[in-house]
Amino acid sequence: MSVDVRTEIEIQRPRDEVAAFASDPANATAWYKDIEAVEFETQGRVAVGSRLRFRAHFLGRTLEYTYEVREIDPGRRFVMATAEGPFPMETTYTWDDTGPGATKMGLRNRGEPSGFAAVTAPLLKLAIRRANEADLRRLKARLEG
Repeated sequence: MSVDVRTEIEIQRPRDEVAAFASDPANATAWYKDIEAVEFETQGRVAVGSRLRFRAHFLGRTLEYTYEVREIDPGRRFVMATAEGPFPMETTYTWDDTGPGATKMGLRNRGEPSGFAAVTAPLLKLAIRRANEADLRRLKARLEG
């Protein structure tokens, strides 16, 4: 069973500001509750092909995985994916203007869990949705505060 979770939130800040903050991996620990650390495996600015090592705590487990940046459309779309572990996943951020100085941010996680993760896919979807909604609220509070 595949997992495809989409969440959105409106943030009262300009699109370019929201996108710049959210797509900077150095800020991930500021708004993702479960991400404990991010290390750059590649040098220089974040670009297509950049590799980022994440350490997270999710569902009672510590996870380490490497994302590779797959797509960057500044201020519009940012896509990272990992092929590692029992749950290879793609994460997509999108941003759209919703009014003067307001932005709708979308966060999508999708993948094909295997092994035990495949058996627990329905629970995994629910946990991802709850985490994403909480993380987007945290991002909103950070940027609007």
